[in-house]
Amino acid sequence: MSSGRSTGCLERVTAVVRLKYCGNRSAGDVQAALASGADYLGFIFAASRRNVSPEEVKRWLAPASLGDKQLVGVFVNASVDRIAAVALQLPLHVIQCHGRETPAELAAVKEAAQRAVWKAIHHGDGALEAMKQYAGVADGYVVDSRVAGAWGGTGVSFDWEAVPRYLEEAARQGVPCFIAGGITPDNVERLLAYRPDGIDISSGIETDGRKDPAKMKQIEEKVQQYFK
Repeated sequence: MSSGRSTGCLERVTAVVRLKYCGNRSAGDVQAALASGADYLGFIFAASRRNVSPEEVKRWLAPASLGDKQLVGVFVNASVDRIAAVALQLPLHVIQCHGRETPAELAAVKEAAQRAVWKAIHHGDGALEAMKQYAGVADGYVVDSRVAGAWGGTGVSFDWEAVPRYLEEAARQGVPCFIAGGITPDNVERLLAYRPDGIDISSGIETDGRKDPAKMKQIEEKVQQYFK
């Protein structure tokens, strides 16, 4: 698979926000996400209550058809060898680095895994300047909340008034920018007003720790209605 910059990316001129349903951790979650309107399915290969193994994901995907959906593998400060090994086992389209990975480390991951690489940026002081350091290396961004002791999946949102600045920087770099953290069917319309390239949701589409098709449908309907 080519590591070209178009892989796993999308044009900012797209009228409809892309959806990434992340943190799938069971066969039921995968089935629900595959039946949904999501563009991307995310799997966490890092310390997390949603952590999964490549072997599990391979088993869940075996009877399924991905159609036009793309798979995202999420890693936190993992070694290049670890990421490349998982990429060999699974048909991942995108590697998402969600920790303190440097631009040089991202470049090494792209070379070894031969996949597009997205970088998570945790909102807060210095976040926009940090984002600029990955220009020419990152194939996309996920801007998430900064929560002490956690890298993501907290269900906590950040101040979305900052979203336009991240979108502008991503557009300058020519790559997509997804917004994550605390997005639910109840507040998604407020985020849509900023027209992000994509929305990354995990806990906001869960009920009792499982992906909920009804909540997925609510998200999708609100996105479709907003962009009519």
